[in-house]
Amino acid sequence: MQVEDPHGTGGNASDSPAGNATGEARRVSSEEQTVPAVPTLPHGVLRRALDVLLACLGLALAAPLLAVAAIAIKLDSAGPVLYRQRRVGYGGRPFELFKLRTMVVGAERIGAGIYVTADDPRITRVGRVLRRWSLDELPNLINVLRGEMAIVGPRPTVAQQVVRYSDRQRRRLAVKPGITGWAQIHGRTELPWPERIELDLWYVENRSLWLDLRIIARTVWLIVSGHGLYSSDPQQGFAADQGDRAGASVPPPTPGTTDSSAISERPHARPGARADT
Repeated sequence: MQVEDPHGTGGNASDSPAGNATGEARRVSSEEQTVPAVPTLPHGVLRRALDVLLACLGLALAAPLLAVAAIAIKLDSAGPVLYRQRRVGYGGRPFELFKLRTMVVGAERIGAGIYVTADDPRITRVGRVLRRWSLDELPNLINVLRGEMAIVGPRPTVAQQVVRYSDRQRRRLAVKPGITGWAQIHGRTELPWPERIELDLWYVENRSLWLDLRIIARTVWLIVSGHGLYSSDPQQGFAADQGDRAGASVPPPTPGTTDSSAISERPHARPGARADT
């Protein structure tokens, strides 16, 4: 689901400093206008260096696999190898997320839209394998190198969901979105949005390099298990009025509960829907 950025023009007024400012304001995308700004936290040099190192290493190691996946995608269905979707990132600014295409072209305009059911006919045969092992997310590493994402952080979502956030929930945008995160290792898409946002907010307030390393380690188990790929709720618990009730969800677990028992206590995902985030 790509959204074009409409650009305005400053006209003759652009000859003056005020006119230039007006012209620039008009060139802000519609999504940036609908997503309120949030206080942002500084990103440490060490964290960024680690992100770049892991992204380069990941792309280098995954290069043969990406090549095979690209050939398989082209042979399996018509359309591009990469899928690009506009997401909301750090500070509420939109960016283009890169993924391997796992569905038919134009899937976001048919069926359940941005939500994906476990038996969704829009998913291609190759796409189903890529989703099971989260291989479709590998191109997210490009976004990390571009500085739009981090290895660890809240998963980036689409503007039509972000505009439903309460003022408190917008704090989720105070850090760069990540490939994996605190909410991911505690239930992934299986979690309803209110609980998922609460987990992300906890991460924003408690983030550290050590916590990031623990999340990365837990993500390996998550990928192998395939836990939490889909939810039984087609809307992920994010109804139009859901944002105001997010604070009523169960408090997020503390770092000491990120062991296998804490995750295995959650019911396994039932056939249903996965928000493509």
